[in-house]
Amino acid sequence: MDENPTRERGPGPIKVLLADDQALLRSAFRVLVDSEPGMRVVGEASDGAQAYALAREAGADVVLMDIRMPGTDGLAATRMISQDPECAGVRVVMLTTFEVDEYVVQALRAGASGFLGKGAEPDELLNAIRVAAAGEALLSPAATKGLIASFLAQGGRADAPLAGSAHAERLAALTGREREVLVQVAAGLSNDGIASRLEVSPLTVKTHVNRAMAKLGARDRAQLVVIAYESGLVRPRAD
Repeated sequence: MDENPTRERGPGPIKVLLADDQALLRSAFRVLVDSEPGMRVVGEASDGAQAYALAREAGADVVLMDIRMPGTDGLAATRMISQDPECAGVRVVMLTTFEVDEYVVQALRAGASGFLGKGAEPDELLNAIRVAAAGEALLSPAATKGLIASFLAQGGRADAPLAGSAHAERLAALTGREREVLVQVAAGLSNDGIASRLEVSPLTVKTHVNRAMAKLGARDRAQLVVIAYESGLVRPRAD
C-alpha cells in the first residue's frame, strides 16, 4: 500500500490532458491552459478509451474528463485510470453540466479527485487543476452537501454504520485524531480550515489525512468523503 497517497509532483509544468467529445470546448480549454505559466496541455481525447491511453502515454498529471462521452464514457475511463498502477500519479477532475449531477458519486467512487461545472470561470478551472495536481480534492462544503444528497438519493445508507463492511473494519485502524480529522474532511474543510478548527498545524493535519488514506485504501480526499458516509462515521444533517 502506498504510504504517501498525496506524493509530490516532479518539477516542471503541470501536464494537463483534455477529454471531451466537443472539439470547440477542448480548443477553448487548451488556449486557457497553455496561456497559464506552469501548465501545458499534453493531449486531447474525444472519448474515454483515448483518454485512458493518452493518460498513460503522455504522463499527464491532471485529466479534465467529461462524464458523458460516446463509446467509453468518462466514468469508465476514470475507473481504468485509477486502477492502473502506471497512472498512480494521475488525478481526474470530472467536468459536469451541473455542479452535482447524477454520476458524481459514481465518479468519486471510481477514483475521481473531484468535479467542476463546465460553466466555471477561467480562474476556477485553473485553480482546480492546481488543486488536483497537488493531490487535494475539489470538494467545497457546498459541493459536499450536494454529494451527500446525491449519495442518499441513490440508496446509500448513511443513517447507520455498515456493520461488518470493509469500510467499518478499516475505520477501526484509525486513531482517535485520524477519525476526528476524517470527520472534518467529510465536511469539505481544507487542511487550513481543519487546522484552525482543531488548533493544530496544517502540516499535522496533512499527516493525519495521509495516514487515514493509507489505512482506508483511499486514493485521495474525495474518496475519504464517500467512505466517511458509507461507513456511517458521519451522518448528514437534516437541514
